[in-house]
Amino acid sequence: MLDEPEIAPDPRLTELAGYLTFLEQLEEDIVRFKTRLEHINEPDLRRIVNSDIVRLKTRRAAQMRDIAKRLRAHHDLAVRLDLVLSIPGIGERTALALIIRMPELGRISREEAAALAGLAPFDDDSGQHRGERHIVGARGRLRRSLFAAALPAAFRWNKALVALYARLTGAGKSHKKALIACARKLLIYANTVVQRGTPWTEKAA
Repeated sequence: MLDEPEIAPDPRLTELAGYLTFLEQLEEDIVRFKTRLEHINEPDLRRIVNSDIVRLKTRRAAQMRDIAKRLRAHHDLAVRLDLVLSIPGIGERTALALIIRMPELGRISREEAAALAGLAPFDDDSGQHRGERHIVGARGRLRRSLFAAALPAAFRWNKALVALYARLTGAGKSHKKALIACARKLLIYANTVVQRGTPWTEKAA
């Protein structure tokens, strides 16, 4: 088990976490409505569900703007957000999750950051038995945000992750394991730019 780093909680981020949770719940509702739509054939009912999806998407966009505005009202948090946004493959949605869900960002090691997000590979060894490495527990909502960003980043937006994904899958790793590694790298990049106080550069990558 990994002990939480002894860093005092930031009441500003604690408050923002409630707003972010509401945003995440809106996203979950959108997914549920889209799934429901797959099983509806009646045109009238499809129009109702599509209308609900549009309404939820509009509310989601407004909620994200509100969270960003609240966060940027604090200069130090705004600086931290812009540093994370400098990383190719991390958009505003993921950057907000990183800043709010991991207040320790930039003040802990890369290993601690990966473990706190549940992206560190833990062993399952016992005696002579060497078990498969796997990720466990930790901050599930943050991990899901990183997974959502890792897929497009590893296929298009981040050259370092495109190369990493290709190398891992070329070596026989599954898509899931390669994606976990890419999500972990995104988190490490975010921790590094905040720690250094300088934006991402391709050379530094």
